[in-house]
Amino acid sequence: MKLSTKGRYGLRALIDLAQNSKETPVSITSISARQDLSERYLEQLMSMLKKAGLVESVRGAQGGYVLAKDIKEISVGDVLRALEGSLEPVECAGLEPDGGCRASDSCVTKYVWQRINESINRTVDEIMLDQLVQESGKKEYTGADRAGCKN
Repeated sequence: MKLSTKGRYGLRALIDLAQNSKETPVSITSISARQDLSERYLEQLMSMLKKAGLVESVRGAQGGYVLAKDIKEISVGDVLRALEGSLEPVECAGLEPDGGCRASDSCVTKYVWQRINESINRTVDEIMLDQLVQESGKKEYTGADRAGCKN
């Protein structure tokens, strides 16, 4: 499975939002500057996250974005699914309840795909946004550090 920039940058933006929106909404411009990401791209990502119910927009001169839920209630899986869709690296008709695969009864590889899918989903659903905020607090990243990061 390979995540697109939507998932990678969107997760970074949401961590930034969690760190900086405790008292006031956070503007796209400020997230863009801190994360070195395009404002236009961030607007698209925030729109998707808003549609998924993870962020809310606040209008006005002091407007911006805030989290729609507590950081302990937002999982990495919630964020990635909102931006990427399904996280399953393999689509296997044999795993579907209605079947659709003629070889399903004798196919042993479907169990491999099922285990991989379950493992990915379990992992991203267990990591919560508050854990990532805590982890990011252990080391302050500078612009130079972030520039070397391809995530």
